[in-house]
Amino acid sequence: MTTLGTGFVRPRRWLRGHPLVFDRGLAAAVLVCMVCASFAEPEPRHGPVFHARSPDPFSVLLMVLAAGALVLRRRGPMAVLAVTGLLSAAGFLLTDPPAPVVLSVVIALFTVASRTDRPTTWRVGLLTMLVLTMAAMAVGSTPWYSQENVGVLAWTGLACAAGDAVRSRRAFIDAIRERAERAERTRDEEARRRVAEERLRIARDLHDVVAHHIALVNVQAGVAAHVMDKRPDQAKEALAHVREASRSALNELRATVGLLRQSGDPEAPTEPAPGLAVLDALVDTFRNAGLPVEVARTDPDSPLPAAVDLAAYRIIQEALTNVRKHAGADAKAEVSVVRVAGTAEITVLDDGTGPDPRHAPADGGGHGLLGMRERVTALGGTLTAEPRYGGGFRVHAILPVVPRSRAPERPGAAGTTGGRA
Repeated sequence: MTTLGTGFVRPRRWLRGHPLVFDRGLAAAVLVCMVCASFAEPEPRHGPVFHARSPDPFSVLLMVLAAGALVLRRRGPMAVLAVTGLLSAAGFLLTDPPAPVVLSVVIALFTVASRTDRPTTWRVGLLTMLVLTMAAMAVGSTPWYSQENVGVLAWTGLACAAGDAVRSRRAFIDAIRERAERAERTRDEEARRRVAEERLRIARDLHDVVAHHIALVNVQAGVAAHVMDKRPDQAKEALAHVREASRSALNELRATVGLLRQSGDPEAPTEPAPGLAVLDALVDTFRNAGLPVEVARTDPDSPLPAAVDLAAYRIIQEALTNVRKHAGADAKAEVSVVRVAGTAEITVLDDGTGPDPRHAPADGGGHGLLGMRERVTALGGTLTAEPRYGGGFRVHAILPVVPRSRAPERPGAAGTTGGRA
């Protein structure tokens, strides 16, 4: 059965690619059927009897013209139906017994029904059935109720029904194919969206890790170079902090880049993502770099959801890094983590006297505040980053502990003011 089905596939594809050849063959087959039917004489008791009559030249001409019109049935189905209908009506009116030209009308009516909508099909079909049936009943030597006249009504109605069924099946198949293609496009778009989100998340993590640790390394290296000759013990301590910061940077980079590994690659990272549980260690790195930091937390033992915990940690890390880079040598920072109802509020303040960030070059800003805004917006929260009255800078983030059902109405609420990195 498989071999037989495969054998029909190639001819079917070839015929679909050459529709005119198929229509010519169909027209020839219809002509042969009409000619054979014209030699048959209906016999009520014993069925049709062949060679009892022969068609006259005018009947043959009508059949040839009707069959020839079918070659153009795809280009002008309505015109072909009109031509074959007129030829069939002429056969009923001018020949006795009538030539079976109505067979070409059946094919033309099927073509119209399969290529138009249902209301048009039944309007045209009913008109064709009535005209041809009335013409067959009104003229001819047979009674109006003879089976030949009833056959005209039955065959034309069957052509309408069959053509409408074929059109419905084509529409159904096209709808299924379109739905499958749309699902495929949606799946591809979803995959690309997830890849873009993952790339953005990894880029934020890399920026946070590199900006934080490199800033600390830069500060400690500067301290070591400044006191190397006069206070070598303090220089050694600064270099130890440099070594610790660089080791932490390498570990976090290795864990972040490890997310890009394939599923079968060895040595996948198993360390958990940083969070507020290691906030004291993060703050100690800034204190060792010479930035006084005070921390205030409410309910520190109550864990936050993983995404919120990581976002809070990264916001504090980036905000303190900005304080160390931009606020000046004598700046102090305050960090507070407060849980209010269903939200966690993260605040980082400094009293720095560095250059006013509002006058920073437009093209000199980094991606720190942008990364914080993206993290907060992704969780459905809000972020405010702006200079404080009287000097310093304030970063305030509100993160929902329970994920919201939809994104915030004003994404711009997580916007920033100023030019810190």
